[in-house]
Amino acid sequence: MKHYLMALLFLAGTLSGCLTGEDSTDSSSVEAVFTIDPSGNIITHHTVSFDASSSLPSNGALTYKWDFTSDGSIDETGRNVEWSYTSAGEYDVTLTVSDSTTSDSQTRTITVVDADPDDPVANTGATPEGGDDCDGEEASSGNYYLIYICEMDRELSNKRIEATTNVMLDASESSPGSGDDYIAEWSWDLDLQTDLDGDGDFKNDADLSGESVEWKDLSPGEYKIRLTVTNGAGNTDYDDVTVYVNYAGRWNDFEIGGNTSNNAIDMDFQFTVVNDQDNGNTIRSARGELVYPEIDEDCTDVVLGDGNNCRAKLDLYGYNDTDEEAQNTSATPLEQRTAGDCDEDNDCVWLQLSSYQFSDSTFQDGDWTITLRNEKWNDLVVESLTIKLTYK
Repeated sequence: MKHYLMALLFLAGTLSGCLTGEDSTDSSSVEAVFTIDPSGNIITHHTVSFDASSSLPSNGALTYKWDFTSDGSIDETGRNVEWSYTSAGEYDVTLTVSDSTTSDSQTRTITVVDADPDDPVANTGATPEGGDDCDGEEASSGNYYLIYICEMDRELSNKRIEATTNVMLDASESSPGSGDDYIAEWSWDLDLQTDLDGDGDFKNDADLSGESVEWKDLSPGEYKIRLTVTNGAGNTDYDDVTVYVNYAGRWNDFEIGGNTSNNAIDMDFQFTVVNDQDNGNTIRSARGELVYPEIDEDCTDVVLGDGNNCRAKLDLYGYNDTDEEAQNTSATPLEQRTAGDCDEDNDCVWLQLSSYQFSDSTFQDGDWTITLRNEKWNDLVVESLTIKLTYK
């Protein structure tokens, strides 16, 4: 009898388990949950990301089936998927997850709108029309920046050119691509030969950021830069521009001594030339412009007695940083020094050093000197010496 009762209790326990469903998976343990990126402003032909990683359980036992088009068919499988819509409208997106025993679904309605996937338009700006060079002449304008450093009344105590300038870069003419979009980022890469962030792209470093930025301490030279703009939709565009910095410096009304000991009197004026073909920073010319009186007004002709000693003759010589002479004006006849735009009673002498003379195959770039030389007996008050470094 005792054994019989124990058997009945065992059977009752077994039947109780079947009736309460303890061998099946509780439906509350399987739950479909997903997120959408972007969560709003979904645009035709743009990729939308769907993430079901918050579904339960998260132990890897689930399968994931997605219906993006409200037609009951399976469009994608997997925990993280992407989809794009070719037509505007409302769509019911359904995720169904299953652990092979129990399933659960979640449906969310999204709105897809038509919008042109316009890229922004980057515009680096340019030199405004109407600007002048250091001589007051109208400077050229175009799709570039042309900046002048003008030091037109220099002191003779400093005969080395070391001037720099700041340049305002203006991207305000850039546009986001459509009326309801905006520009989220302006990025200026100021050195297209250096990969600052190490990503393999030499033209996307953010050396400066902002719609209008100040680029500081530029020496005379030619600089190629890139502006990249990104709109609110994440689309980008870029614009390349060249920034030219020209220079003119003038020394006025100074005296150079006379050759009284059979040694020419020299005055050296120094500057740096850049002619880097690899990065496109190439000078067009370095020019010395000398104006001096034909006759020294306090000249005493004690040597020749015929007045010829009072006829002044000054010359300019160009030397590279190893003191090689590239060119000089000594062969220019006196009668040619009074021609052209030279004022009456003055001589004008121009020393023109071209980009060819600064190339690697000739005298190279680097530190250069223009030497003012007086081989005549008498000292002389020079009206002006101007040095111009032209990159544009």
